[in-house]
Amino acid sequence: MNRSSFVIAESEARRLAGLLAPYSEASSLRAAWELVLTAVPFLCLFVASLAGIHFVSWAFLLLALPTGAFLARLFMIQHDCGHGSFFHRRGLNNLLGRAISVLTFTPYGYWRHMHARHHATAGNLDRRGSGDIDVLTIAEYEGLSRWRRLVYRFGRNPLVLFGLGPAYVFLFKQRLPLGLMGRLRAGWLSVMPTNLAIAGFLLGGSLLFGAAFLFVHITTLLVAATSGVWLFYIQHQFKDTHWARDGEWGFYRDAIAGSSHYDLPAPLRWLTANIGIHHIHHLASRIPSYRLGECLERLPELKEVNRLTLRDSLRCARLALWDEHKGALVRFSDAKG
Repeated sequence: MNRSSFVIAESEARRLAGLLAPYSEASSLRAAWELVLTAVPFLCLFVASLAGIHFVSWAFLLLALPTGAFLARLFMIQHDCGHGSFFHRRGLNNLLGRAISVLTFTPYGYWRHMHARHHATAGNLDRRGSGDIDVLTIAEYEGLSRWRRLVYRFGRNPLVLFGLGPAYVFLFKQRLPLGLMGRLRAGWLSVMPTNLAIAGFLLGGSLLFGAAFLFVHITTLLVAATSGVWLFYIQHQFKDTHWARDGEWGFYRDAIAGSSHYDLPAPLRWLTANIGIHHIHHLASRIPSYRLGECLERLPELKEVNRLTLRDSLRCARLALWDEHKGALVRFSDAKG
């Protein structure tokens, strides 16, 4: 079964989603174990970072990457909680998701609502803008004024997208319910209490451990945010992704055709909580991350669909515009040609 069959046949993609239904059953025991395997190393590394910055400053720099990686994995668990797929019970998912949100600076209810929009509209050119990285078609880009073209090119520059961008999103953008300003519960009542909890967490940590606590956590957060933005980018922003207008768009078909299979080495696959198996995640988002590997074994025909290796993914960093005629994501230079 090749990739094009998924683009054409919504019914086939729907059938595959039906085959995955049994894997949507969460295991609270497995979830608790995954949480322990993530939270304990994170806590140990964080404490070691605090000690390192006080006694051997360069040790903190060595620990920033693995500490940030485990914080990113905690975010993946928060992501599962938002889908109601980590624990079997909804209340446990919400409780854990809100607790982790203080560490990740990501308001749980607000993010869950925006992410649900992303799942409902992924790959639909006429419904872009909810929880997505901005993408313009070539025609839209050519229709912009010179100033707005420069702004778009600036925002799509890899140094901005994966450097300044994560800092802006996690430190500033998520402090207000942008996109949900008129929604009390999913917007303000999610964001503002989280902001207060974050302020209390940082203040309490700083009183106990000094200003080093603030510096260590913000640095760790930025490492996690950068890796998280990169993963989110590569899940949908690759050359052979798929976008369609409303009349041609299909939820199940585009879940597969518009999402990548980021085939990472085993240690990175575990550290990113299998989120690279993203086409299956979009096809059936209630499947816990710790069961996505089983799904890939159940449907081996999906292993090569939109498969990207680590090396392949690096070539995607400069893709910026959707070419509706070629049906491909292209670079600015390709569009000009």
